[in-house]
Amino acid sequence: MSANLLIHDGRVVDPASGRDETADILIADGRIAHIAPGLDGGGARRIDAGGCIVMPGLVDLAVRLREPGHEHEGMLESELQAAAAGGVTSLVCPPDTDPPLDEPGLVDMLKFRARKLSSCRLFPLGALTRRLEGEVLTEMAELTESGCVGFSQADVPVRDTMVLLRAMQYAATFGYAVWLRPQDGWLGKGVAASGAVATRLGLAGVPVAAETVALHTVIELARATGARVHLCRLSSAAGVNLVRQAKRDGLPITADVSVHSLHLTDVDIGYFNADMRLTPPLRQQADRTALREALADGTIDALVSDHSPVFDDAKNLPFAEAEPGATAVELLLSLALKWGQDQGLDLPRTLARVTCDPVRVLGASLGSLAASAGRLAEGGIADVCVFDPTTTWRVTREGLKSQGKHTPFDFSATGTALPGRVRATVVAGTVSFEAS
Repeated sequence: MSANLLIHDGRVVDPASGRDETADILIADGRIAHIAPGLDGGGARRIDAGGCIVMPGLVDLAVRLREPGHEHEGMLESELQAAAAGGVTSLVCPPDTDPPLDEPGLVDMLKFRARKLSSCRLFPLGALTRRLEGEVLTEMAELTESGCVGFSQADVPVRDTMVLLRAMQYAATFGYAVWLRPQDGWLGKGVAASGAVATRLGLAGVPVAAETVALHTVIELARATGARVHLCRLSSAAGVNLVRQAKRDGLPITADVSVHSLHLTDVDIGYFNADMRLTPPLRQQADRTALREALADGTIDALVSDHSPVFDDAKNLPFAEAEPGATAVELLLSLALKWGQDQGLDLPRTLARVTCDPVRVLGASLGSLAASAGRLAEGGIADVCVFDPTTTWRVTREGLKSQGKHTPFDFSATGTALPGRVRATVVAGTVSFEAS
């Protein structure tokens, strides 16, 4: 076994094992050969990590790549490069592409293109129903064989509860996971969270009940079927309480929250700032506080970027007409660090929510990667992120690698900076990003 990379003299932090020490990491043949101080890499390529944190590569459970659908614009290449620049080594993409990921051939093509680019590991979610129309179930077994790690409707609710019941029964029978964003199809038609801000701006509101009504349905169906359910992007304090109780009841439910809901509120909409047009909509401060605390105590299992690149022609419109979504995969690490600092958490506990905890959500669907993904362990896969915790950076349109340049965290006008800057990203022992 020949060494091909030595990450030298960094503070190695592995939340899964509790390791936190200054050490070197020797990588050979795509795996971590040794972790110890004073290693000799021979002729291996060296990355000087002095003063930096060396951690497992980030695992992001919600990244839209816009392919299939935007192949002519090279979206897959640019968005995977953006992920690597953010320290993300594995990502899950929802099925709401164009066309949706409801056939094995589409999944095979997407995975093949991602493997050729070698920037990041890609794990697709298959469509729960054909064309995401909520009527006919997809061939889940065939989609699983093609590499789907679960089944989702993305942001399209299943209005027919009988269809959802049958989908969850089938998924439970074969051990598949169902990923659902809890929002009632009738109550969730607005563009901003119901409240004083939406009323003042004259925007159609989305009440908290849009989330809680859907959550009650999903939780009761999970109770009846035993299906493993992942709840995507909780947005309210009431929703958090329902999930907390469901977990106490022993239901096989996990949940995530987006960086947007974790850091922003409806007040940030300001005067119709379309960069704040997001799904789910930004809610009130009490909701944000509950989400932050739930992520800290483990009620919410993972923090996600909810990366949804939107072009200028779809974003530069009146607020209610603008396409929801924002670029965020390059910001995931920094916004996780900011949340950890705000909550007074130590670094391992903060990093767990974007490394080993998302891997636990994915579980056995990762196959042979399940044992070592999201962690730094000798013999495990060499997916590594090196970042400088002392460096801050300002988010600007010009500095983003994603083709989508719209983000609520563009602080170029205010001069606000985010903590932590990625210096290098390693995927299967190969450097996929290195800061100049």
